[in-house]
Amino acid sequence: MRSMNLVYSMTGFSVVTREWPEGTLVLEIRTVNHRYLEAQCRIPDQWRHLEPAMREQLSRHVKRGKTDCRLEWRTAQTASQFGTPDTVALERLRHASALVQEVFPDAAPLSVGDILRWHGVMAQDGSLPPSLEDDILAAMDEALQGLARTRAREGDKLRAFLLERVTQLQDIVLPLSGQVPALVAAFQEKLTRRLQEALGSAEEDRVRQEVVLFATRVDVEEELSRFKVHLEEIRHILNGGGSVGKRLDFLMQELHREANTLGSKSVSAPLSRASLDMKILIEQMREQIQNLE
Repeated sequence: MRSMNLVYSMTGFSVVTREWPEGTLVLEIRTVNHRYLEAQCRIPDQWRHLEPAMREQLSRHVKRGKTDCRLEWRTAQTASQFGTPDTVALERLRHASALVQEVFPDAAPLSVGDILRWHGVMAQDGSLPPSLEDDILAAMDEALQGLARTRAREGDKLRAFLLERVTQLQDIVLPLSGQVPALVAAFQEKLTRRLQEALGSAEEDRVRQEVVLFATRVDVEEELSRFKVHLEEIRHILNGGGSVGKRLDFLMQELHREANTLGSKSVSAPLSRASLDMKILIEQMREQIQNLE
């Protein structure tokens, strides 16, 4: 079963083989990124009735991603299970081939190998292992357990990457809170000096009004506060594990919005650089979050 405190990548691969004297059962599962859970099962017709049970097993382990499940039976080359060709199937195949030749005279005729490989031509003597259906479902469970381990290992690397970026963003954000008062004080001093140079005196009321307007325009404390809250929430989600991709993707949108606002309010080079650095880190995180379930 899935561990709830783990973070899972949507990319993974697992294969299980079961050997018998009559042949080999091979079951492969591959998963890649996708917005939703999309499963494709490629199963031989004789086991198609097992697909609902296999899909149910799959949905218990995989919550999001494009999944390709392939089941194959490889008959042993030395096995003696092959009997004589099915004459009814041969006659049907001959008739179908003749019809095709009438419509497409240049079509190449079927070779002996093509005929023998045609589904239903070679009758089997019932030599498949009697418990094969149970083994298929057991192999499916084993493959899903292996898939979960590979996705968890990849997810752990992604979590470490994202937590490192969260720390870098916090290191950028924390010093910004103390910059606004200094910017306002510098603006007030500069404005007073310019008025004195232009008018010979500085009107206190006018200076006060301009300073208030400037302080309102450059005040980024609210944006910084929300940014810090979002970063803590990202830490909480990553440490909590489970299906985190969609929640983190939403938080990336919020972080990007706050970083844009910081840039638009910037009146200093350090704040502008900080906004740019933040957006670079957010974009790096967004790209990796697309790989998380």
